[in-house]
Amino acid sequence: MTGEGAERRRWHVPAPVRPFGALVALALIYALALGLGWGGGLSGAWLAAWAAAAAASSLMYAAVRAPQTAAGKIDRDMWRWFGVAALAWCAGATVNAVSRLVISRAVVTVSPADLFLLVAPIAITAGFLAPIRLPRSARPWLRYLADTYVCACALFVVGWVAIFDRLYHASGEGWGQFLIELRYPVLDAALVCALFPMALVAVRANHRPAALAYCALLVLSAADVVYAVLRLNDDATHGIPADVVRAAGLLLLAAVPWLGRGEGPAEDTRRPLVGPGLAPAATAAAAAIFVAGHTLTGARGLRPIVPIVAGSAVLVLLARLAELVRENDRLARAAASGEEHFRALAESINDVVLICGLDGVVQYVSAGPRRSYHYTAEDLLGRPVYDVVHPEDLPRVVDAVTAFLDTDCELDVARIACRIRATDGTWLPTESTISRYGRAGDGTDQLLVTTRDFSEQVALERQVAHLTFHDGLTGLPNRAYLEERAREKVGRSQGPVAVVFVDLDGFTAVNDSIGHAGGDQLLAQAARRIRAGVLADDTVARWGGDEFAVLMESAAEVQTVVDLGERLLRALAGEPYRVADRGIVLTASVGIAFTEDGIEGAELIRNADIALSRAKNLGGGRVEVFAAKMHADVMRRLELGSDLQRALTEQQFAVEFQPVVELATSRVTGVEALVRWWRDGVSVPPEEFIGTAEESGLMVPLGNWVLREACAQVARWRENGWEIGLSINLRPREIAAAHFVDSVAAALADSGLPPGALTLEVKEEVLVDGSDELIERLSALRDLGVRLAIDDFGTGYASLAFLRQLPVDVIKIDPSFVSGLGRDETLTLLTRTIARVGRDLGLTVVAEGVERPEQLELLREMGCPRGQGYLVSRPMAPSGIEALVQLNPRGEASIPLHGSVISAS
Repeated sequence: MTGEGAERRRWHVPAPVRPFGALVALALIYALALGLGWGGGLSGAWLAAWAAAAAASSLMYAAVRAPQTAAGKIDRDMWRWFGVAALAWCAGATVNAVSRLVISRAVVTVSPADLFLLVAPIAITAGFLAPIRLPRSARPWLRYLADTYVCACALFVVGWVAIFDRLYHASGEGWGQFLIELRYPVLDAALVCALFPMALVAVRANHRPAALAYCALLVLSAADVVYAVLRLNDDATHGIPADVVRAAGLLLLAAVPWLGRGEGPAEDTRRPLVGPGLAPAATAAAAAIFVAGHTLTGARGLRPIVPIVAGSAVLVLLARLAELVRENDRLARAAASGEEHFRALAESINDVVLICGLDGVVQYVSAGPRRSYHYTAEDLLGRPVYDVVHPEDLPRVVDAVTAFLDTDCELDVARIACRIRATDGTWLPTESTISRYGRAGDGTDQLLVTTRDFSEQVALERQVAHLTFHDGLTGLPNRAYLEERAREKVGRSQGPVAVVFVDLDGFTAVNDSIGHAGGDQLLAQAARRIRAGVLADDTVARWGGDEFAVLMESAAEVQTVVDLGERLLRALAGEPYRVADRGIVLTASVGIAFTEDGIEGAELIRNADIALSRAKNLGGGRVEVFAAKMHADVMRRLELGSDLQRALTEQQFAVEFQPVVELATSRVTGVEALVRWWRDGVSVPPEEFIGTAEESGLMVPLGNWVLREACAQVARWRENGWEIGLSINLRPREIAAAHFVDSVAAALADSGLPPGALTLEVKEEVLVDGSDELIERLSALRDLGVRLAIDDFGTGYASLAFLRQLPVDVIKIDPSFVSGLGRDETLTLLTRTIARVGRDLGLTVVAEGVERPEQLELLREMGCPRGQGYLVSRPMAPSGIEALVQLNPRGEASIPLHGSVISAS
């Protein structure tokens, strides 16, 4: 930037300020001319009037410019009214100047300019009322007008005594004509008094434009007083000084938008209408002092103006005082009613309500202490409330109260939790709310304390916490508690920690037979035996179902923990459980795991669970200690379960069939369906994946698939003239599955296989331990026409009476008996007995595991009707069965067997 440009920028004056600068310059020149005596008479009065008109024009310019920069609608409304006032002043000054020049050289008492000059103050008042939220009812208006009238009358009396009384007696005019001369000062006094409260609000709210505007109004009022005084003194130049002062006031008012820019409140909200406060009393007192002083000095009387004005003011003041008395009485009644409501509320609630001094001394007590703490009012009144606070909580309570009293905010509320002593010496948990409390009118500062007894809530919280971490049946900690405890102990323990898992063998079958209520009784007895068998420092928890867990926090030696496991086995199986007048004997399985380097609580529990699973897989009734190999086996089973799911989806399974022959007639009577799994081209033995399928929940869909595939294949063979039956082995989970009977009926219907051609095999131990629901489902299958067989008969210790009650058609002799034929006399005798019993009961007997010719001969000799095994055929695919079967000369299908022919017709 060049030096010349910088110089122009430094002397640059903003455009809105230029007119005011010019006017100020003209005012200074005009004041200098007056001081030097230039001009005079009519020319000077005319120039003064036009100067006032020019100042009013500047105010009009400001009133037009200000709304464009005002922050809110309220300020814009205020300046619109100021613009109206400026227009009226400008018109009045112009008319006044013309009247002085044209009408007469003498200044008239009343002129057409008065019409405009009286409108201007009223417009200024409307501008001041723009930011005010005006009341809608008449009562606030009456109060406001009464206060304003008293203030105005007091100012008028002061002005009369100080200034106008002498002029009035010197003028010789009547008081009515004299009051006309004082029309502007009287109106100004009323407006100054009316707007005084707004000016106070503006100063407190830092609203500089309104405060400056009020100052300008005071200057304009002073101009009117100067004009009236000079006019009554018959000063030929009385208009000139008044016009100069008026011009100064107008310039100040015009400069308000720029002098007060950015100082107004940020929010665009209207303030409520407020009264002048103590101003009426103060001005009335000042007026009385002036009148008294005027009288004491022996001055002439003040009649008739002052008595009239003062009397009217006194009447208004008395009316105002009467209204204040009524208002005070209403507020007193409201305060008394509020006090009564407060006490009624305090007496009706269960909370304790106290009013204390700042030193904590109790001054009021509600009925709450009598109900909650059994204190009477006399027990607490006049005593420090700290006397009933628990000593451990007292320092904290005192610090909280002290901090609360040190705060400046009267609306602060302090909440303090502490224990309070009841009369019986018990300590009750409470929560207190402390706030400031002052009685209306007395100015005292007290503390309002509301205390609530939280004993029931604390007890409920403890009960909820206990229920959350404890088992409701046995009262022992639950799984969540043991997991949290194990995590803590393993994380910080310096010595070995052990977890012992205990499971009741065969509990599910017992629970189904005796009912859930009886099962719950049995579990409660087992929990007591376990709790009695461990150390007091050990944590016993119910893990879930019939499983329990023991956390030993100081497992110094492995053998000590193993001995504990053995001791628990003996305790659980040593004596029968008494349930529903029955003695039930159960065994248990125990799995043990110890902490190792880097192991966490969750891993420790998992390892104990793995050891328990191994104990159960090995037949139960034993103790197993976790080894790393167990985890590998579990991972392998998990991987196998995942592959099983995929194999079922991708149909990687196949069904093979093993023929069942009629030993006496050498005829193939049926086939047994067996599932096979080729995992990535490698055959997986059924004993490896069947158990995993049951554990993973895939046994039901897998068994349903085998049922449908086998029924469809046998139905096709029967369509070709092979009148053979189908046998399928069932697992317990399949029978217990929902809609099992419906799925069997659907498979028969879809394949077209007759129900009598299907035999479903169930292991003997399943039937012996079975529930009533299982027997009902088997009976439903019989109702469909399906035949039922007991598989592995002779291993489940079923009595003959029980066998007669079962809805079965076929019994299958376990291969362990058949393998001993001809070699073990006991097994031979047992097999002969089973064959004879089945024949006597009208049941079909099938011998399984026939592998040697001598076994076949002995079975025929015993009268066993049917058999199956490797001697007849291994399980084969349907195509293998079809290739193995041959037709004899009579058209019967047959299988060559060591020189004899077993036929399938």
